[in-house]
Amino acid sequence: MKTLVLGCHGQLGVALADTTPDAADFVGLDLPDLDITRADAVLKLCREVRPTVIINAAAYTAVDQAESESELAMAVNVGGPRNIAAAAINVGARLIHISTDFVFDGEASVPYEPNAVTNPLSVYGLSKRAGELAILETMPNTAVVVRTAWLYSKTGNNFVKTMLRLMGERNELSVVTDQIGTPTWADSLATIVWAFVDEPVTSGVFHWTDGDQTSWYDFAEAIQEEALSLGLLGKPIPIHAITTKDYPTVATRPQYSVLDCSETCTTVGLQQVSWRTNLRRMLKGMMT
Repeated sequence: MKTLVLGCHGQLGVALADTTPDAADFVGLDLPDLDITRADAVLKLCREVRPTVIINAAAYTAVDQAESESELAMAVNVGGPRNIAAAAINVGARLIHISTDFVFDGEASVPYEPNAVTNPLSVYGLSKRAGELAILETMPNTAVVVRTAWLYSKTGNNFVKTMLRLMGERNELSVVTDQIGTPTWADSLATIVWAFVDEPVTSGVFHWTDGDQTSWYDFAEAIQEEALSLGLLGKPIPIHAITTKDYPTVATRPQYSVLDCSETCTTVGLQQVSWRTNLRRMLKGMMT
């Protein structure tokens, strides 16, 4: 089964390459070799590769910067998926597209189901939701949209690596405590994406994160505790809990963005693992 992974240099793209099943013939592309905003380039690539499945892990993900680069964010996160969907139809391929918890406004008090009403608060969230719709309208019966949240891995830029760096450089940190979600290890998401590759008749919107929920503050505390136990940090530093109002950002974040993943568990026959367990696994992997 030939699988074309777009955005192969990102956190998920690398994880997909590292976890590729034996039956999957992995072909990966990313900038500068492919610009998904160019419909002609996407179609040409798909006609050359002739994939059975396309996994789109390419996206504009600079949440705050998107507020001042809305045209670029929309071109990548809406135009790109639309181009990929059109090319997938042309070559008869299925499409698995990665989206985000930022399509929700965070006003809920229980985990968001895949069919919950969306209401993005930022340009990034708006662009990702519009990208979902572009795909679902173009290929409603052969595309899977997987929303995830708080992604991290040993590669790329993410909260875990930023915290480890700052904990090694500073004498104290302040981290937001009133935004609630679920950290997700890229390898965990990759496992689910490959599971959807093996479900050829499945389509629609699904959610996947690791299990349980936490705040950014508690996540930072856990990172420090686990890193100290593994010897990745030499000494603990104080971490102070602050509110979103104490740490204003250009883009508005959802304060509660826990995703209900039960439908995904049922569909692919896999269960969530606690985010704390997967954090430990990822940190151990940084030691090798």
